[in-house]
Amino acid sequence: MTFCLTTTIVKPEKDISIKHAVILLHGYGGDGKDISMLTLNWKRFLPDTIFLCPNGHEECSINPTGYQWFDLTRDDPKYILEQSQKAETKLKQFIEEIKIEYNLINSQICLSGFSQGCMMSINLGLISNEDYNCIVGFSGKIINQEDLVKRKTSSTKMLLVHGDKDEVVSPTFLLEAKDFLIRNDIEIETKLIKNCEHHIPVEASSIALNYIKNNFKV
Repeated sequence: MTFCLTTTIVKPEKDISIKHAVILLHGYGGDGKDISMLTLNWKRFLPDTIFLCPNGHEECSINPTGYQWFDLTRDDPKYILEQSQKAETKLKQFIEEIKIEYNLINSQICLSGFSQGCMMSINLGLISNEDYNCIVGFSGKIINQEDLVKRKTSSTKMLLVHGDKDEVVSPTFLLEAKDFLIRNDIEIETKLIKNCEHHIPVEASSIALNYIKNNFKV
């Protein structure tokens, strides 16, 4: 099957049947190959998991070799919300294709992402008809709390990780997201990584892996 988004796919070893999927969404200006680097360590500990790392549906306006989930060249919350909802539509189609192709249901799928990809994962996990297994977000935020609370239809549990020295997406957004999620009855764990800027260090990757393993019951 050809998916609606160009995707870097990391499959289990031969003869191991697929019981889980992790969908990894890259950040602004990145691509699926970038974020698939996380799987180099994760796949050893999640042997029956397929990792799917799609490219954003648009070329990045400031980095034509990379992709974006939504445009950031206009600092207009209404515009950003509209653009992110276009990405949601595409990603919902992509996830449905994955579920059909690999015979999976939401409870077998972890949504994960970095920065802009984290923002999309949070939204997707809370507007679906059914909870996903979990969400793991790195260095992100909630795009628009007022909009999300109106559209929330599910309560997927999540882990959010952020660097305390992040100057691209301020770590204050981690606290804001945690407050929002607690108020809306979402099971949330957070971790602030010391001396960490806007990237995913080994410590964050390890914390995330353990969280996914526990939720997949591996």
